[in-house]
Order: sequence, then structure tokens, then C-alpha cells
Amino acid sequence: MGQLPFQEIKREILVKKESTSNYGTTPEERNTETLINYGVINIDKPSGPTSHQISDYVKKILNLSKAGHSGTLDPKVTGVLPVAIERATRIVQALLPAGKEYVALMYLHKPIEEERLKKALKDYTGKILQKPPVKSSVRRIERVREVYYIDILGIEEQYVLFKIGVQAGTYIRKYIHDFGRKIGMGAHMAELRRTKVACFDETTLFTLQDLTDAWHYYKNEKNDKFIRKIIQPIENAVKHLPKIYVLDSTIKSLSHGRDLAVPGISKLNSGIQKEEIVAVMTLKEELIALGTSKMSSEEIMRLNNGIAVKTERVFIQS
Repeated sequence: MGQLPFQEIKREILVKKESTSNYGTTPEERNTETLINYGVINIDKPSGPTSHQISDYVKKILNLSKAGHSGTLDPKVTGVLPVAIERATRIVQALLPAGKEYVALMYLHKPIEEERLKKALKDYTGKILQKPPVKSSVRRIERVREVYYIDILGIEEQYVLFKIGVQAGTYIRKYIHDFGRKIGMGAHMAELRRTKVACFDETTLFTLQDLTDAWHYYKNEKNDKFIRKIIQPIENAVKHLPKIYVLDSTIKSLSHGRDLAVPGISKLNSGIQKEEIVAVMTLKEELIALGTSKMSSEEIMRLNNGIAVKTERVFIQS
């Protein structure tokens, strides 16, 4: 089975300055109230409501002021929809450009030999040109999108079930339509389910009813076991990003929006490239900020001064 790009990168921890931490607590040790005000829920979106409506339902169920989803799904499409709540809502910006995976059911308008079908799908991976559909929120200009992989799961007569991993902003319905034209017989999407957004997949999915029940147990029976299982720490939304860990003495300045200089770094992931989005973390794995790397991993390890990360969004409270 195929993998999204971040899954194929094997990162090591590079230690620049050994240190221990007395700051904060690990994400798993946060109390339930903090989790509710600073977490992410991987909702199993049903067919019918819009993604915005799902976020609104989550907000009402938990009696919150803010909730935001990680990328629009068409009303009829089901599956993985991470919803960030309260102080965590801005983290969806880290998920929007992340790779996505879907399981699609395609109906071919004419029969086709299986080997020809498999070859045609294989040929229609990699970088493709795609114009967004008429009903979309972006300009309808042809643009390059990347199809990372396609795995055929089953073929029955003119129906083809397949798993597809794609760059953010790739329209699967349009992909199937264009594929049908490419092979000269036409095709349309019969059904679609999203199975992965970055590190969020079907193993951590919960329904709105699950969330409602968990909230009832928490509020009325003082049992937080279920709500803690459903609401994930915000840090789970940056698992796909390379990370830089800082010394305790650096956290305060970062919390006020300062850029990260090399002397404040304790350790980091290998393979960081310049101008890449990185997560800046405490030594207890708490998210401090998201930023753009201004040095590669090799440069950070080699140099003793200079700005390593330009801070873009701060999450930790000062």
C-alpha cells in the first residue's frame, strides 16, 4: 500500500545541547478541562451535513465558542474530518496543506480489460494537471497537483474500488472524470470516503453521537474516560511535521512571538530543509509554535548563531 510523503521520511533526533526540562507537562498529563479547551477531535463525518456544519455541531455539543475543521469535504463525502477546538483552532492551518488519502468507488461507462485499467491508473499518477470543478471555492485555472499513489482494492464489472493518496487541493471527483476522458470511455465517482489527513486516520475516528455520549458521561456522571479518549492533544496535529526542541530558557521569548535563534535549540529532527514548516516544541513534547525554517538541520548543527526559525503562529500561553 502507498504512503503519503511525510510517512516515507525517516527522521532521526540530532542533539545539539543536552538538557532536561522543568517546564510544563507532557500533553498526555494535561487535565481534562485543558484538553477540552486545547484539543483536536477526529470526527467520522457522515453523509449529508457540510464540514462547516460538523464543526458547528461539535461546538454546540461541547458548549464551546470556537471550532474549526481541517479541509472541506463535500456534503455527501464521509470520513476523516479533524476538528480543532477553542485555543487549538489555528492548528488546522498545519493540516490544510498536508497530504490526504481517500477510498473511491469509480464507475466506468464502458467495460475495460483489467490490465489496461491497471496500466492507465498507474500512468495517471505523479504530477497531473487539474482544473477545479465548477462548484469549488478556488479560481478555475489549470494547476499542477500530485497523485502519490493508487492501490486498486477491487474490481467488479464496471465498478472500481481504489485507494488514492494525493496532494492537498486535489479533487477526486474531477480526477475520476478526467481519467474517464483520458481512457476514452467516461467515468464518474459513485462514492467517496476520506481515510487520512496527515497523521489522522480511521483508527482514531469518532462520531458526533460518540462525542455527545462522552460529554454526557463527563458532565453528568463525572466520568472523563471517554471524553479523554475522543479529544486528542493539539500536538497530534503536528506529528507529520519536522520538529525542533528548545531549552526552557527560550520558551518565554518564543511565547511572545520572537524568532528562534540557534543558541536556544536543544535538539532537532534530521532532514529539515530551508523554508520548510516546522513545529517548535518544549522538551516535554508540548507545542510552542509553528514557523518557517531559515536553516537546514545540517546548518543548525554546525552553526552557533543566527535565526533558525521564523515564528509564524504561537500556541503556548505566556
